[in-house]
Amino acid sequence: MSYRFRAPFLVSLSAALLLAACGGGDPDVPASAQPSEEALLTEGSVAVVTGGGAAARPQGSAGALAVSDSARVTAATTTANSSTNACAAIRPFYWEVGSASARMASGSVKAAGVSTGYASTTPMAVASASKWLYAAYVAQRRAGVLDATDVTHLTMRSGYVSMYSNCLATQTVDACLAYQGNDAHTAAADGRFYYNSGHMQKHASRMGLGALAPKALASEIRSQLGTDISLAYNQPQLAGGAYTTPDSYARFLRKLLGGQLRMGALLGTQKTCTNPGTCPVGEALVSPTTQSWHYSLGHWVEDDPATGDGAFSSPGALGFYPWIDASRSWYGVVGRVQTQGWDGSTQCGRLIRRAWVTGSAL
Repeated sequence: MSYRFRAPFLVSLSAALLLAACGGGDPDVPASAQPSEEALLTEGSVAVVTGGGAAARPQGSAGALAVSDSARVTAATTTANSSTNACAAIRPFYWEVGSASARMASGSVKAAGVSTGYASTTPMAVASASKWLYAAYVAQRRAGVLDATDVTHLTMRSGYVSMYSNCLATQTVDACLAYQGNDAHTAAADGRFYYNSGHMQKHASRMGLGALAPKALASEIRSQLGTDISLAYNQPQLAGGAYTTPDSYARFLRKLLGGQLRMGALLGTQKTCTNPGTCPVGEALVSPTTQSWHYSLGHWVEDDPATGDGAFSSPGALGFYPWIDASRSWYGVVGRVQTQGWDGSTQCGRLIRRAWVTGSAL
């Protein structure tokens, strides 16, 4: 599959410092069970947290309990560290899998001959994974009840399809929207899927966020998602400007699984057809992927009839790939920063997910 994303700016020192100031560690995992950063940066290292217990997990399917935790950990770790599958090509990267209650396994996989890598606490641009965060913010503000305008914008059918310019770091949400024609509306795209950042930028303005610059924007989003989630924006772009850590994004996913955020109950709802080649004529105009996935509220449903497993995800152009499996029992993250890194991370992440669910290495 292929994406046509414009990658946002790479992480700046100021963004990293801001994220660090937002808080670290994982309050959902006991301090004694949290892996050290040094351990995570060891070649092929894996951090395992047990004790979440089957009873603490969402019971999405009978198969969710048919495989032991130890078998899942071994299968996922072997798959992530393989030198022959899709994960080998994307090194270095960080990966993590867990349940609603805890991180259950994670690791930092480094490139050959390189002594450094990504950790759970590494700040990084998540690009289009920002969309899931914004949609969850909206769902929280709306107490889980979205109106028709919310749905058309969050499923990319609003007609605001002309945002091809990155925002400037000094701009507000509204200034970015007005920048270089980002706010142009195309009537012919109304009601049709057209992948573009303009939908969410316009929606944010309508939500009253127009006067917010990046720092204030991050504070507002965290007011709904939780101040325990580290978040910064290098530009006031809702669909692609977020910086966070794998640890914080994983905490966000656990909140979805555990029902602490309204988006958890909205996963896969209001989904729309996205592939112009396979959708009913006129229903989809532009998609970044050749997969016949559907698009829900700020996230994808990986339900391609030939290759999909029904997982929910929000891959970013720079290689950040967060997911929740179709049974809503497990979450996962692949984190790295690489221009046009979405495809490799998605392929690797899907292998790790399959290995975890089945207990068989790939």
